[in-house]
Amino acid sequence: MSQISAEDKLDYVKSKIGEYPNFPKEGILFRDIFGALTDPKACVYLRDLLVQYIKQNQPEVEVIVGLDSRGFLFNLLLATELGVGCAPIRKKGKLAGEVVAVEYQLEYGSDTFELQRTAIQPGQKVVIVDDLLATGGSLLAASQLVRKVGGVVLESLVVMELVDLDGRKKLDCKVHSLIKY
Repeated sequence: MSQISAEDKLDYVKSKIGEYPNFPKEGILFRDIFGALTDPKACVYLRDLLVQYIKQNQPEVEVIVGLDSRGFLFNLLLATELGVGCAPIRKKGKLAGEVVAVEYQLEYGSDTFELQRTAIQPGQKVVIVDDLLATGGSLLAASQLVRKVGGVVLESLVVMELVDLDGRKKLDCKVHSLIKY
C-alpha cells in the first residue's frame, strides 16, 4: 500500500473547501471549512497534516488553545493526538470561574475574548489553533490572553489564510497556514 504524500493530502483537503460568492455580503468570497469537514477522508488528512506539522515544528507544546468557535473543532483533536492539554478561548460571558479578557478590533466595532485564568499554567508552551487567519484581530487577542496568564506562545496554526487581508502582519508570534488564498 502506497503512502499518500502531505502535498496530496493538502490538495485533497483544498478540493473540498467550499466557495460561496457574495457571502456574508456582496463582494466577499467565503471559504467554507465545513465542506472539508463533511468529507471523512478530508477530515483524516487535515488531522494528519496539523498533527505532523506540530510534531515537526513545535514538539515541546504543552497546551493547544482553540478559538471560539471553529478552533474548537481542532484543539481537542490535536491535544488528544499529541497527548497534551487543550483550552478554549471564548467570547465574553461564556466561561465560568475567574477569567482574563482582551478586547480586539473587528472590521466594524470590537469584541472581547476570555480565557479561564487556570487553563494555562505560567511557563506552559502553547500553540493557538483556528480555522482562518483573515485580519488577524482574533489571533492577536488570543496570543495576548495566553501571555496574560503566563503562557508562552510558540505559534499560531491555521487551516486557511486570506493573504490579501494582511492579518499576518498584525500578529506578534510565528504563524503557519496550511492553505493560502
